[in-house]
Amino acid sequence: MLNKMKKNIKGSITQSGLPINLESLIHRRIIENDRVEFKAGWNENIKESVIRSVCAFANDLLNNNGGYIILGIEEANNGSPVLPPIGLDNLNIDRIQREIIGACKGNISPVYLPLIFIETFQEKTIIVIWCPAGENRPYESSIRKGDRKAYWVRAGSSSIEAVGDIRRQLLEQTAKIPFDDRRSLTGQFEDISPFLVKRFLTDIQSELAKMQLSAEDIFEKLHLLIRVNGFKIPRNVALMFFNDDPEHFFNSARIEVAIFPEDASGDLIEEKIFRGSFPVQIQSCLNYLQGQFSTIIRKNPDQAEAEHIVPYPFVAVKEALVNAIYHRSYDSQPEPVKVYLYPNRIEIINYPGPVQGIRKEHFQLESLPPVPARNRRIGDFLKDLRLAEARGTGIPKIQYNMNLIGSPPAIFDFDDGRTYFRVILPVNPRFIEIKKNPQFDLYK
Repeated sequence: MLNKMKKNIKGSITQSGLPINLESLIHRRIIENDRVEFKAGWNENIKESVIRSVCAFANDLLNNNGGYIILGIEEANNGSPVLPPIGLDNLNIDRIQREIIGACKGNISPVYLPLIFIETFQEKTIIVIWCPAGENRPYESSIRKGDRKAYWVRAGSSSIEAVGDIRRQLLEQTAKIPFDDRRSLTGQFEDISPFLVKRFLTDIQSELAKMQLSAEDIFEKLHLLIRVNGFKIPRNVALMFFNDDPEHFFNSARIEVAIFPEDASGDLIEEKIFRGSFPVQIQSCLNYLQGQFSTIIRKNPDQAEAEHIVPYPFVAVKEALVNAIYHRSYDSQPEPVKVYLYPNRIEIINYPGPVQGIRKEHFQLESLPPVPARNRRIGDFLKDLRLAEARGTGIPKIQYNMNLIGSPPAIFDFDDGRTYFRVILPVNPRFIEIKKNPQFDLYK
C-alpha cells in the first residue's frame, strides 16, 4: 500500500501514520468544519490557495490549533467532501510533496513547514496537509514568489488577508503561545507515558497505533515535543494527557467533588478527589457522578414502554465538566475544578472565568463569539476522544438536553473580575415531585 511505503524527500517532513482517525477527519466529526479544506487535485491555482491556507492556519488567530488541507477530495458548495474521492493516483505524489514544501519555504516567512501525510481512503490515494499552529507567528506569505507578502488568517471556512482590526489582533497574538502548547519547564521526555499514548491512539482509532515505531517517533507525530538546544522537551499538553500525575507539573490539576445533603449551609457528607491523566480524571469523575443519580422508572398504563425520569441529563453534566477541564487555566492556578452536588442543583466551577470578549449575554445566544481560546491542544485531544464538542456548540447542547427532560435552563455565571466560571444545572422538578410522592415507581 502506498501509505505504508513513503519515500523520504530531502528537506521535507513527509509523515506516515496520521495521528487522528482519517475517516472522522474527512467527515469532520472531530474537527470543526472551517478547519478542514478539500481540494480535488493539484495545479498552480490549487497550490496558490494551499499556500494562503497554510499561512492562515499557522497564524491560528483564534487558537484553534490550525487545520487540515486534504488533496484528492472535491469540496461541495457547502464545504462538505464529495465522496467517493477523486484521488491523486494519476499524479506524481513525490512531485506534489516537493512542490508543497518548496512553495512553503519560498513564500512563507518566518519559515513554516506543515506536516504531510500520504493516505489511502476508499481505495484512493490522498494527501493530508496538517498545519498546526505555528511557534513564531505572525506569518506572512506571498501567493507567488516575488509578490507582495501579506498576513493571512481564517475567517470561517476561507483564508483572507489580515487587514485593519484583524491585522492588529493578529500582531497582538505575536509570541503568545497558549500555555498548554508551550514547552514544559520541569518535565522531561521520559515523563511521557508510551502506554497512555498508545491507549489514546487506540481509543481514537488512529492507524498510528498499529505502526511499529519508536516512542520518540510517535511523540513527534503527535506534536508532543519541542526541540530546545538539541534536547526534546515535552509540551505541557503531553504531561496533561500522557502522564499519570499531571498535578506534579501543574498546580491543582485535579477534580474535586463534594456532596451536600442540604443547601450551601448544610454539612458536607462526602468528598471525592479525582487525579490521573486528564482522560482518566474525566471518565472516573463521570462514572462516579452517574452512580450518584438515581432513575425513577414509572409505568404508565397508557404506554407500552416505561418512562425513565432522571434528575439531570447526563449529557449536560458531561458537557459542563469537560468544558471546565478544557477552559480553565493551568498556569499557576491554585484551584482545581470543583463539582458541588446539592439536593436541587449541580454546580461545576472552574478558574478563572471566561477569556476577554465573552459577556454574560452571549450565553443566551446560539453560540459564543469567535474569540481566541485559552487552550488549543487540550481541546483537540478532548475532541479526538469524543469528550468535547466542536467549538461553540457546548452551551446549546447543554440547554437542549436540559429542556429535553423538562428541567429549567442551565445558568452560566461569572464575576466582574472573571475569577471563576460556574455552570448551575437545576434538578428536574418532576423527579423531585415524584420522589416526594412515590406511587408504584421503581428506582435504579
